[in-house]
Amino acid sequence: MRKNILDRLGKEWIFFDGGTGSILQEKGLQPGELPETWNLLHPEEIIDLHLGYLNAGSHIFNTNTFGANRLKFQDNLDEIVTAAVNLAKEARKRSGREEDAYIALDIGPTGKLLKPMGDLSFDDAVDIFAEVVRIGAREGADLVLIETMNDSYEAKAAVLAAKENCDLPVFITCVFDASGKMLTGGTPESAVAMLEGLGVDALGTNCSLGPEQMIPIVERLVKAAHVPVLVNPNAGLPKSVDGRTVYDVDPEAFAGFMKTIAGLGAVGLGGCCGTTPAHIKKEIEAVTSLPFRAPKAEAHTVISSFSQVVEIGGGAKPVIIGERINPTGKKRFKQALVEHDIDYIVDQGLQQEDAGAHVLDVNVGTPEIDETELLDEVLTRLQSVLALPLQIDTSDPVAMERALRHYNGKALINSVNGKEEVMHSVFPLVKKYGGVIVGLALDEGGIPDTSDGRIAIAKKIYDTAASYGIPKEDVVIDGLCMTISSDPRSALVTLETIRRIRDELGGSSILGVSNISFGLPARELVNSYFFAMALQNGLSCAIINPNNQAMMQAYRSFCALTAQDENFQNFIGAYQNYKTPDKRVSEAVDACRSRVLNALGISAGDLKSSGSPLGGNASFVTSNGGISGNSGGSGAGQNGASGSSGTVTGGASGASSQGGSGNGQGYHSKLMEAIERGMAKPAAAATKDALLTRSALDIINQDLVPALDIVGKGFEKGTLFLPQLLMAADAAKAAFTVVKESMSDTQQESKGKVILATVKGDIHDIGKNIVKVLLENYGYDVIDLGKDVPPETIVETAIQQDVKLVGLSALMTTTVVNMEETIKQLHEKKPDCKIAVGGAVMTQDYADKIGADCYGSDAMATVRYADELCEKGLL
Repeated sequence: MRKNILDRLGKEWIFFDGGTGSILQEKGLQPGELPETWNLLHPEEIIDLHLGYLNAGSHIFNTNTFGANRLKFQDNLDEIVTAAVNLAKEARKRSGREEDAYIALDIGPTGKLLKPMGDLSFDDAVDIFAEVVRIGAREGADLVLIETMNDSYEAKAAVLAAKENCDLPVFITCVFDASGKMLTGGTPESAVAMLEGLGVDALGTNCSLGPEQMIPIVERLVKAAHVPVLVNPNAGLPKSVDGRTVYDVDPEAFAGFMKTIAGLGAVGLGGCCGTTPAHIKKEIEAVTSLPFRAPKAEAHTVISSFSQVVEIGGGAKPVIIGERINPTGKKRFKQALVEHDIDYIVDQGLQQEDAGAHVLDVNVGTPEIDETELLDEVLTRLQSVLALPLQIDTSDPVAMERALRHYNGKALINSVNGKEEVMHSVFPLVKKYGGVIVGLALDEGGIPDTSDGRIAIAKKIYDTAASYGIPKEDVVIDGLCMTISSDPRSALVTLETIRRIRDELGGSSILGVSNISFGLPARELVNSYFFAMALQNGLSCAIINPNNQAMMQAYRSFCALTAQDENFQNFIGAYQNYKTPDKRVSEAVDACRSRVLNALGISAGDLKSSGSPLGGNASFVTSNGGISGNSGGSGAGQNGASGSSGTVTGGASGASSQGGSGNGQGYHSKLMEAIERGMAKPAAAATKDALLTRSALDIINQDLVPALDIVGKGFEKGTLFLPQLLMAADAAKAAFTVVKESMSDTQQESKGKVILATVKGDIHDIGKNIVKVLLENYGYDVIDLGKDVPPETIVETAIQQDVKLVGLSALMTTTVVNMEETIKQLHEKKPDCKIAVGGAVMTQDYADKIGADCYGSDAMATVRYADELCEKGLL
């Protein structure tokens, strides 16, 4: 009787099969022909494909369903998937390996970007994947293998579809480039955090790279993962030889690299594009010569966004959680919630990111709104413009589930407490969607007055979480801050609780620090000193206002003093120009005085001779300390000096020494900032303001294009990710729309026309759509021919409209031959046309071999190439 694959995985070497598309091409699959149709048209060839890998020794082999979904097969999806599973069963039977071979229901990406970057909703993506899962499970697949995922959000949709629609084991492999990034910015660490939180049984990487290039990525996966790691590389990098796509790593060399990868700790090994039964056979011979060692992983607490991981406790640097996205005590924020002013809410997040927050708390709970809808919307918007992990802060289980379902990453969840009813309503959500849950040290008896009572509740929370399969590292205990104004000993109890969570329970802790000073004057003094004391007692996470200088000074000083700031980079970066308070006040007063005197036409000499009181500093010191402002200064970008009564003010953000108009550096910087941060409405508003004093052409050349260039360079350097890139493009588009409307009959001159198309046989248009958005924002007219486009259509359009640049995209090995054919026809019939190519299977060498003029390694590369052609007058 065949064991469950989970009884073997992680206890012995498990081997997967190799490439499907490349083998079928050898069998006669035509360019652009859908491989899945062979389940019906050529069933014996599919059986033979499986037998090749089974006879080579593979334990797990994939159904021929990589691209099977309703987007491609609207009428016969059930027939295609059913045939695929039954052919796999027949192959297993013929091989005589019914006891030790496992059929994996193969699920690939939809080929679409999910909202807000694309046009496919998350819930629709789940439904699309769910259809295939239900059919495959019904027909008898042994496990679900989700593979070649280059977007963490789509990966989450596929995992949820599998978990919700079958009881089979779920494995997943993602695509990373040579720098360790997914298409949408995910990293091995962020992918592991999210996927393990969702409860996958194994994870890893496949496709895009050869085994040698994958080694650094495998090292990172093995270090981060607690579940078995799978590695299925291509047979090296693709090349074109005599019109055929071939790969440059032979079976012997492939086996050598895979032996190295097995030694790193990967336990499931196979191949992807270009690998043959010979590759797998050699791999098995090489790897099984190694003694098997079960992987061991250290427990650690992590949360993530789509691209960033934050570690909590366990020796990691204390975590700052920004508290400003919360209506409690914030009249303006409540107004924003009621008025649905999402841009204001997002701006609060961006300010906290700039101030040094590592995580943002997100709470939109107020009686006047639909919390479920608004929390979901705010989380989506925040994740589209910043990369920080978020804390989902709600007491409504319905809002919590919706937010967790749509969150792109592994969230921090606030919160649960020791009440039985609350624990049993929240823990199932944490188990299903993943996350690190905040446990409040209170229960049906209220908040204990003693550390003993709070520690007892913490233990109860740990135990109940464990009964749901939630490990202790995914629980962070809130020791609770109670104001000292009502109980002078409350701070001591909280500090003792925090210390005991670390020393006795070996856990992580969190506090809402500012609660300690409620009802007292000079609250930031109490808060900052208490914060430092809590950090010394082992506080792991602090919910604070990162814009508060005193709190951040305490934090950065603590990190510097406890050797948690390498080379004092953060401290020096923040305070290299630091001035003592007395000096800072004196200089700010002098600056204010000078501005007032200049406005009055009075010189300093006149004041000295007349003995006017305006010649001294004291007149500018108000009742609460006099000189204030977010940064206390009067330089460019700083807030101006102002008293509590508003005696002297520099406007919204101070008077700029660079000639600004009360808005930091004026409209110029406001517009660029809005674009760089991907905020469409503020970008449009800033453009309208700018047009009052500046020409449209000036705004385009000095604001819009430079801002896009800054974002583009950040994307190329890996400091910004695809979501931010696309949102910046949307913001620029909003600004361009305002500019064009102002130009009336004057039409902005196009830089040139560009054709974009996904080649015949390929429905994956993610890359093409990204390039389209960017090209349009850089002033090009884009003729989008869509996906699955025959070479003849592309050539005919280029000739009819005299287009000088064509961009071609392909994701799959089986369709790149159509790219080569398209290039060939363009060279013959439109020789003055340049061709840019891109896609997961492409390399510079491959692009050169098939005659392309440009290899677009990322979306910006095509834009840069178009600009080069434009400057040379070739468009």
